[in-house]
Amino acid sequence: MKIELNKRILDKNEECALQNANFFAEHNITCINVISSPGSGKTTTLGRTIRDLADKIKIGVIEGDIFTDTDAEKIRAAGAPAVQIETKGSCHLSAQQVTAALSAIPAETLDIIFIENVGNLVCPSDFALGENARVVILSVPEGDDKPIKYPGTFAKADVVLINKIDLAPYIDFDLDRVIKDIKAVNHEAPIFQLSATTGDGMQQWYDWLVAQIKCKK
Repeated sequence: MKIELNKRILDKNEECALQNANFFAEHNITCINVISSPGSGKTTTLGRTIRDLADKIKIGVIEGDIFTDTDAEKIRAAGAPAVQIETKGSCHLSAQQVTAALSAIPAETLDIIFIENVGNLVCPSDFALGENARVVILSVPEGDDKPIKYPGTFAKADVVLINKIDLAPYIDFDLDRVIKDIKAVNHEAPIFQLSATTGDGMQQWYDWLVAQIKCKK
């Protein structure tokens, strides 16, 4: 019975994810699902992206957290519309929650909608939300073993951001090992080294984002 229940939950999620994908396609929106551990710098990265690309790209954000709307407030302060989803304990967002959230932001006017998933490198990778691409963020302070601990998540990434690269000289972090381990499970996804705090390396990320929009239009 448990297996059947899980199958029904996943089937319902896939159905809603397809509806979301159709909505994004109809309105020419690029949707990007952002996955990482807590504290990797997802919100900081998105906030800087919004500010730096304000005159080029119209961005909105769907925020997922177990509790609080702190991250949504930070995104609004950066200049983008945002809606907060509180999962009340769930370790990931569902496609149904994204569907409901879309009515709370001016989705049709946006070029990109980021979905900042709940901080977790396991559960979010198993649930499609209707996105066009997945971004996995790994921060230097987390350590260099995450790609081998969570290979499935990195295997499904369309791009990997190694964030807080400015801290690498002060932390035992083997960058070559990380890149090798990521490429072992995903040789196609570009890997960008950056610091959302200092701005180092962000241009590569911005170029990738702009390319995603050009591919759709």
